[in-house]
Amino acid sequence: MFIDKVKIKCKAGDGGDGAVAFRKEKFVPNGGPNGGDGGNGGSVVFVADKNLSNLVDFRYKKVFRADNGENGSGTNKYGKSAKDIIIKVPAGTVIRNAENNNILADLMNVGDEVKLLKGGKGGRGNAKFATATRQAPRFSEKGIKTKEYEFILELRTLADVGLVGYPNVGKSTLLSIVSNARPKIANYHFTTLAPNIGVVAINNFNFVMADIPGLISGASEGIGLGHEFLRHVSRTRLLIHVIDISGTEGRDPYQDYLDINEELKGYSEEVAKLPQVIALNKCDLLQDKSQIDEFKKKLPKDVKVFAISAVSNDGVEDLMMEVINNLSKLPKKERLEVEEFDIDLKDYSKYEIVRTEDGFEVFGDMVDKLLGNVSLEDYQSNAYFQKRVKESGIIDELLKQGLQEGDKVIFGDIEFEYAE
Repeated sequence: MFIDKVKIKCKAGDGGDGAVAFRKEKFVPNGGPNGGDGGNGGSVVFVADKNLSNLVDFRYKKVFRADNGENGSGTNKYGKSAKDIIIKVPAGTVIRNAENNNILADLMNVGDEVKLLKGGKGGRGNAKFATATRQAPRFSEKGIKTKEYEFILELRTLADVGLVGYPNVGKSTLLSIVSNARPKIANYHFTTLAPNIGVVAINNFNFVMADIPGLISGASEGIGLGHEFLRHVSRTRLLIHVIDISGTEGRDPYQDYLDINEELKGYSEEVAKLPQVIALNKCDLLQDKSQIDEFKKKLPKDVKVFAISAVSNDGVEDLMMEVINNLSKLPKKERLEVEEFDIDLKDYSKYEIVRTEDGFEVFGDMVDKLLGNVSLEDYQSNAYFQKRVKESGIIDELLKQGLQEGDKVIFGDIEFEYAE
């Protein structure tokens, strides 16, 4: 089974909570704080693995969650950090944000890896909050909690040359005689249900060729099977457009040429602009060879056209030499442009203030971090929170915007009444 597109859910591990603990020592207030820090949660890492050729492993397993970091404990014992979860994918896998379809990673080559979700940082134990004036803090930080995200994994075949054309024009046969690939071949539509890949080796020049499943008119709009596999063309540097010049399917060969190019353009302007070499296949079935010349006359003069028979191997060598000549001049494909993921865009120095009917509401990454790191039920922790709010400049900004005694100030789910 060949699967080249899946949606999965991933979550990095939460950070462990810091501990509140005290040691028992004479002349030390409350025994002295010795609560250890929590461990960091595991991250989610994607790696391109050489042993995988498609995404079939994700058919049943679609949820991946890294372990949480352990909580800290007494006697300054740190919680154990969790191991990262490694998700193996085939080379050529593109990872998208399911929410907006932005590209987050392009694992183009074997060994490429990306840490897409970072594990939550462990919270500090109460030992870290001890000061000369606060010798017995009864609060600690909570570990950072992580969110679950949905990603789309999309495989794009890694091949230098792509074979395109209508079904049953001889693409699979051509691939089988020039490479080590052994695709299924039969005389009916849609024999090829997945891209077949083979390595072609001629005169010490090697390149990878892919047989892209048959396109038909309307494929770029979702008709037939071809639209599911057009993405595999985007990695190629050169296209061999295979056309049945004999017209055994009852179609006009030149119209086939126009139709397929229209589908490529409908999918992507970039794909439509890829260099093409035309292979007029099944020439051995022609009764009138003048049809080849008539076809050539309809094309621009700079388009290379080769009359071949994949079955008898006639003309195939000249076609391959032209392919090699083109590839030697064409640059390698670049990685896709990647969008910066929002998990890396958090700015814990930023906050926003909005005026409400009876006060103000403060929100933003800074507030989220402050609220997540303290326990407001504890008096000392509450005091620590308010101190951090004042030191951050939030109170000064609120006063500039008209904060007065008695006004309500909302931080997340917590509501305070301001008093000078």
